[in-house]
Amino acid sequence: MECPHLSASVCIAPDSAKFPHGSPSSWCCSVCRSNKSPWVCLTCSSVHCGRYVNGHAKKHYEDAQIPLTNFKKSEKQDKPQHTVCMDCSSYSTYCYRCDDFVVNDTKLGLVQKVREHLQNLENSAFTADRHRKRKFSENSSLNSKLLKVNGSTTAICATGLRNLGNTCFMNAILQSLSNIEQFCCYFKELPAVELRNGKTAGRRTYHTRSQGDSSVSLVEEFRKTLCALWQGSQTAFSPESLFYVVWKIMPNFRGYQQQDAHEFMRYLLDHLHLELQGGFNGVSGTAILQENSSLAASNKCCINGASTVVTAVFGGVLQNEVNCLICGTESRKFDPFLDLSLDIPSQFRSKRSKNQENGPVCSLRDCLRSFTDLEELDETELYMCHKCKKKQKSTKKFWIQKLPKVLCLHLKRFHWTAYLRNKVDTYVEFPLRGLDMKCYLLEPENSGPESCLYDLAAVVVHHGSGVGSGHYTAYAVHEGRWFHFNDSTVTLTDEDTVGKAKAYILFYVERQAKAGSNKL
Repeated sequence: MECPHLSASVCIAPDSAKFPHGSPSSWCCSVCRSNKSPWVCLTCSSVHCGRYVNGHAKKHYEDAQIPLTNFKKSEKQDKPQHTVCMDCSSYSTYCYRCDDFVVNDTKLGLVQKVREHLQNLENSAFTADRHRKRKFSENSSLNSKLLKVNGSTTAICATGLRNLGNTCFMNAILQSLSNIEQFCCYFKELPAVELRNGKTAGRRTYHTRSQGDSSVSLVEEFRKTLCALWQGSQTAFSPESLFYVVWKIMPNFRGYQQQDAHEFMRYLLDHLHLELQGGFNGVSGTAILQENSSLAASNKCCINGASTVVTAVFGGVLQNEVNCLICGTESRKFDPFLDLSLDIPSQFRSKRSKNQENGPVCSLRDCLRSFTDLEELDETELYMCHKCKKKQKSTKKFWIQKLPKVLCLHLKRFHWTAYLRNKVDTYVEFPLRGLDMKCYLLEPENSGPESCLYDLAAVVVHHGSGVGSGHYTAYAVHEGRWFHFNDSTVTLTDEDTVGKAKAYILFYVERQAKAGSNKL
């Protein structure tokens, strides 16, 4: 957004000697000394941690506003306001008064000059440290991932994803997909693509926005990103090559503004599906799928042509029944799906937290029931009855004809009003184990006792008030342990914390073996 507060808030010299020593991405908060998510104030150059660590950057802004109440209105405008700060890792700029990220600059271009200075400091620190890192890379990588769990020391092999400038929406989806074993393993086992020959063969290519290379492969960059995660060789991986391909083939996601994580996930899965259909590294995606007999045998859902791993894992089928209320004619249609978008029932929309006592807590079952219940279509959705030969009032009902191996449930938290898109911040209770989908099936009697039970694999959460702002993080379970993925920061967490999250997207994996379950 265009911020009107830059001229009053950006007051430091681009090469200010007040900056701390060392690389900006490792600067410590001046209050709590945390080096996670450092932000530098562009008024006084002080460094504080972000709102998803201990929130001292925001508190610095709030504390600076208190003395201003003693000034007259005319004096307030000339007083530096400490409202604008810069992320020391991604170099994105944020205004607390606007409560949004900033895309414009001052007339003298001070924001860009500060950004370039921080990048130079980062590069200088990297060059000076390169030999030491090379010598101790194995030891430092292991030591940085040791934590105390149940009294014993254990190694965390999880890898974070660097924020490239409001790319938390992409990072949350990538971390979630990386923890869906069937889907992730398929891509990691694909052969690497060789796009270059001759003198450039074997060299690492750093993509830039101006390359215009038409030989990019979304599948290849997605594969490389998944391979970089969970190998434990680094604390954070930069998905810049993947983001370059996203910019190239998905124009909607160009730029550095915040995007909708669900919309990105759909675009990503659709484009992976299309590219795999066309063949990957000279091998048909369908042919590769046949090698995995368990996926190929169960895949009866084809979206836009031949089946791929996308439809084999996420593909399900809905039956849409429409009944004319005038003549009783029934129309049935089968629709393939990769995810289900569920409304939060209106009676729960004022309940924002699990612990509020004003009425019952909204559950995932309430959302699923609302999706599958019989609904009378309103005047704007009249059904064209072929028997009556005109549009008539009708009822609609959804049944699930085929459940997918991975059930992706999207809670519709963003709704358009007359002028803007509001967020429904209602807490929705969801099970971590034993989500029973049998009662939503068209033919439940044909399903086995375990085939309708699902266990939670990952959750995407949106923090903030609007779709164009805020922040995305993800929770995911790996080898029985839950992790919280906040861009480059990965931390161990517990089931209670996950269960209290205000979920935006839920990924449930079909249960394979019999086990005790807490049914929804």
